[in-house]
Amino acid sequence: MAQDAGPPPMIGAITEVPGIRVGHFTEARRPTGCTVILAEEGAVAGVDVRGAAPGTRETDLLDPANLVERVHAVLLSGGSAFGLDAASGVMRWLEERGIGFAAGPARVPIVPAAVLFDLAVGDHRIRPDAAAGYAACEAASAEAPAEGSVGAGTGATVGKLYGMARAMKGGIGTASVRVGAITVGAIVAVNAVGDVIDPRTGAVLAGARDAEGRRPIGATEAVLRGELPPPMQAGMATTIGVVATDATLTKAQCRRLAGAAHDGLARSIDPIHTMSDGDTIFALATGRSGLPGNMMALGAIVPRVMAAAVQRAVRAARAVGGSPPGMLELG
Repeated sequence: MAQDAGPPPMIGAITEVPGIRVGHFTEARRPTGCTVILAEEGAVAGVDVRGAAPGTRETDLLDPANLVERVHAVLLSGGSAFGLDAASGVMRWLEERGIGFAAGPARVPIVPAAVLFDLAVGDHRIRPDAAAGYAACEAASAEAPAEGSVGAGTGATVGKLYGMARAMKGGIGTASVRVGAITVGAIVAVNAVGDVIDPRTGAVLAGARDAEGRRPIGATEAVLRGELPPPMQAGMATTIGVVATDATLTKAQCRRLAGAAHDGLARSIDPIHTMSDGDTIFALATGRSGLPGNMMALGAIVPRVMAAAVQRAVRAARAVGGSPPGMLELG
């Protein structure tokens, strides 16, 4: 039986990080959407891709050896690879406001993006496009963003090791913490093959259900008992997100921060980084605090913030448009 929806271990939102705004676009015609994380003044960025089936844009640019230092937004989108089109709308919105990397006579907005697979529910021909990305920018705010079945989390599902018929609803979640003068926040769209667990107790919050659909079974434990899962097509899942801080970091440090955020996924999703997941995390450093980042401290904090955001995603998720049930709906 799903655990009660008591208070998660961490509150707040990524928008607590100065310089970060978030906007959702939620598609009304089927469960899909996109979420934009705006850093209009520019933020030093890094990325870490761990899943075996990623769908991404502009990740090579974030290599510390490459030229461009700052990005102006990150897009998280449903729609599988088709959803990368939404980044064009984000670029148009930024260009209209004169925001971008100075390149001769033009300013080119730098918008890395990652997508998740949500084509299995509803009409797969409907997916986020450039207009969706633009609309997400129009909706962006420094207020705490909505969580659960909205934006990039609208069509997200979890616990798919034994097929969609036994899965549960995923979603998008966010969390933040302030330590001294530094703020760290995360936002994540949870669409995993694996189960979402509470790292404090090991309890399954949302995941693969028994054959009758009554309760989560603990997918890894089921495998250990000899219940081997059926073959799964690559790219049927993927958890994507952003971790941000107002500390001053280099691109290399941002890459390490993104890697630390994957530790938060590993604490809260089991199994993680599978052949059918394209798990991708971006890191942004706005530098607005004016203080250098303590990488030892940030490396300890970031996994906890990300794990909290993962849990918040499934705690807030609700069934939508024929999707599997959410944590509270299962009872």
